Amino acid sequence: MITTKEIDSFNEYLNYELDYSILTIKGYNDEITKFLNYCKEHKIDYKKISNDNIRKYLKYLDNLKYSKSSISRNLSSIRTYYKYLLDKKIVDNNPFKSISNPKKDKKLPNFLNYEEIMKIFDSIDEEKILGKRDRCIVEVLYDTGVRVSELVNIKIKDIDFNEKTISIFGKGRKERIVYFGDYLYDVLNDYINNCRKILLSNKSCEYLILNSKGSQITTRGVEKIIDKVVKDASLRHKISPHVLRHTFATHMLNGGSDIKTIQQLLGHESLSTTGIYTHISNDVLRSEYLKNHPRSR
Repeated sequence: MITTKEIDSFNEYLNYELDYSILTIKGYNDEITKFLNYCKEHKIDYKKISNDNIRKYLKYLDNLKYSKSSISRNLSSIRTYYKYLLDKKIVDNNPFKSISNPKKDKKLPNFLNYEEIMKIFDSIDEEKILGKRDRCIVEVLYDTGVRVSELVNIKIKDIDFNEKTISIFGKGRKERIVYFGDYLYDVLNDYINNCRKILLSNKSCEYLILNSKGSQITTRGVEKIIDKVVKDASLRHKISPHVLRHTFATHMLNGGSDIKTIQQLLGHESLSTTGIYTHISNDVLRSEYLKNHPRSR
């Protein structure tokens, strides 16, 4: 079976050649380990995988009730792994190259209405030092639509207060510019001047959002903060940082923004990825029509 040395070499490939994050590399490792354990259990030589072996593996995942997105993630990880093996001449071909990911079920993303957003803001006690930090987190996520992984990697130098822009380095280290208005301008200034300096406590850190110890916050740390402020706001449904991203896009679209603009602000490579928000907008239009037009009833 595969050795620790081979896994370490693959991780270096993901890190230095593909520039993947530690979190992404861990995800790849988990998926590949799952596949290799399956091969070992079924006495399959991972260097000589057939299409029949792959079909049975996919059936195995399906029997375990894996979602289509989980199976796609698994396949993508293994496909990358076999590309690496092929480059290193450890295998003769990449059998996963011709295997397509299952089509995802179209699922409308959750989003908040404006009243719910205001409840979250109102629930945060900004008289407390960490309250200023928490307000800044929610405001950045909602006002710009950035991913939580992008939020935690924003550096002070990435913010241009004159132009009211933030340079964001998204997936694959691709840079894009997001914009902010007067609300976030004031919140950022308040956090940086009246909270962040205290959290640093004479230490140095280039990242915008800090944890209570004055170090760069993690994505999990942000998720816990969102859980807390949502609970304090007495909102009953589950809200993740990604829901705030969906909310940003939905409110932009319903406010009259075109889909191409939203695509660029979100950092989507494909317009079809952004297109899911048009379904939400159409639902809103339908609801308004049924509620207001005299002939709809």
